[in-house]
Amino acid sequence: MRNQRLPILPLHRDDLPVDTIELARFMIGKYLVHDLPEGRISGRVVETEAYPVGDSTSHAFMGRRPHNGSMFLAPGHAYVRLTYGLSYMLNMSAEAEQTGAGILFRAIEPLEGLAFMEARRPGAPLRDLARGPGRLTMARGIGPSFDGHDLCTGRGLWIGVIEQGEASVGVTTRIGLSREMHRPLRFFEPGSAFVSGPRKLLLTPHSRA
Repeated sequence: MRNQRLPILPLHRDDLPVDTIELARFMIGKYLVHDLPEGRISGRVVETEAYPVGDSTSHAFMGRRPHNGSMFLAPGHAYVRLTYGLSYMLNMSAEAEQTGAGILFRAIEPLEGLAFMEARRPGAPLRDLARGPGRLTMARGIGPSFDGHDLCTGRGLWIGVIEQGEASVGVTTRIGLSREMHRPLRFFEPGSAFVSGPRKLLLTPHSRA
């Protein structure tokens, strides 16, 4: 007997805040879904990071280039980039078309399709399957073929929602950067065991802002 799917409804472009920081906050508690011929993979988004307009660490900072064009699409498009030659990172475009900004999906709580994710990350405990942006893409099988994919279609790889209303959201400084690490642009679900990074950073004074 097959497990019943979670009642996840697609998010449409009009549902998304047209502001990078607000979008990063908004996506906490939403769902990242990947429908495959062999089944569904889904997880609850528990950690994001904002890369707003003018941020020197953003891949869009120097303007539009062949490799970063997806960041300049309308909000809700995937931007997949190989970072440090090691791991692919899943980002989503933000702001108005042609502006150039985005958010990074840093971690999810795996919910559906655990066998698919475990096969891609053998030996990893449930907590670590998608805890961190590189682990997330590896577990979900997300690579460069998804760059530019529209995440607002409800097909293939997409974003969705179950709960109505705003989720509890914490905020802290970004990690893994060489500059502008002081900015409180990393958002997370308070109390979630699936959030990445040092736990002490989640207890800073601005972690409930």
